Amino acid sequence: TNIEQEYQLHDGLTTALELEWGIENLKEWYATRKSKALINYGASVCWPYERFKAIDKYKAAVSKFFETSIKGESSIEKRNSIILPAAAEQITAEEMNKTLENIKSSLSEGGIGIGVPIGYLPKSNPTELYKLFQLAGELNVLVFTHVRNPDIISIQEVIADAALTKAPLHIVHINSMALGNIQLGLDMVNAAQKRGIDITTELYSYTAASTSLESAMFSDGWQDRLGISYGDLQWVETGERLTKQTFDAYRKTGGTVIIHMMKPEWINTGIAEPGVMIASDGMPYSKLAHPRTGGTFSRVLGKYVREEKVIDLMTAIEKMTLLPAKRLENIAPMMRFKGRIQIGADADITIFNPNTIIDKGTFENGPAFSEGIEYVIVNGVVVLRNGKTVNNVFAGQAVYGKFKK
Repeated sequence: TNIEQEYQLHDGLTTALELEWGIENLKEWYATRKSKALINYGASVCWPYERFKAIDKYKAAVSKFFETSIKGESSIEKRNSIILPAAAEQITAEEMNKTLENIKSSLSEGGIGIGVPIGYLPKSNPTELYKLFQLAGELNVLVFTHVRNPDIISIQEVIADAALTKAPLHIVHINSMALGNIQLGLDMVNAAQKRGIDITTELYSYTAASTSLESAMFSDGWQDRLGISYGDLQWVETGERLTKQTFDAYRKTGGTVIIHMMKPEWINTGIAEPGVMIASDGMPYSKLAHPRTGGTFSRVLGKYVREEKVIDLMTAIEKMTLLPAKRLENIAPMMRFKGRIQIGADADITIFNPNTIIDKGTFENGPAFSEGIEYVIVNGVVVLRNGKTVNNVFAGQAVYGKFKK
């Protein structure tokens, strides 16, 4: 369905890329989107899946997963229940080599770099991560990583791996990875850039994160790691705040939680930092999903530019358009024609009212269409007119990585 894309369209997006986790079975996924997308689409190679495919004992589970995902029946919960049991496996040298071969094969299907959400496989051996970075360095392929744990040491781990292997690195949502140490995290990224390391980062414009309750992020010790407790977790299905009892029960059944764990001033710090991009870390749609799925960019322009004057309008637009496009140019050559308005560029254009633009989604009611986005043009075709989706217009085209065969 296009329901997430419709929320993104109303938030002014012309291109939405899944780069942190990536997408399993990329060739088939790209085929399912063709002529059915409102906005441009693309994805990275999913390392957890390619690793899962390389472990012999999961052969039957791989074919079962392939069936459900190709039929479009693969929810986050279903995906995690099939793939993440492999997370705690220590893989052999042979399985590691197979994983790397699988990644190369998926890159040839159009993958935009490698999604390395090691935070969901935190027990995997550091050797694995280093070998992934070695491959990325050899091929000059961008790594997108949700780091091992929400702390500075995990940020140091990926910066060290990138420095030693020359792998281009993008750290996803540094706000929820560095938490109260966000300035230190940003300083480290800046210091690495000054030493010639190819590294970037981004954040989203909300004080809460969101993920699956059954994931490794909530293994023992999560309260200390995240600096929060049960009452800071909001169960998406009902909107309720959790207790020890409901946490234990829901962790067994699986589902999505919103994690209220960041202070407004941390977000201000990240948004104000030069060169830091804005990204949504968007979620698949559910009635009460995290509002960032439909409000990230309007929130920046309404709250952080107009109301709080944390940054000016042109800087904000650059952080959402030109900087991401330039970051992706080397791995996805067609991004050279996006993120800018000039002769020869793709006609991906959003027209908004800077005096009224604002996000409307809430943590209590979930995503909502943003206000103040008036027109969205994708590849020269009007997809949003006078704030309304144009029916039966599918102007979105695939964005592929440079290794596509």
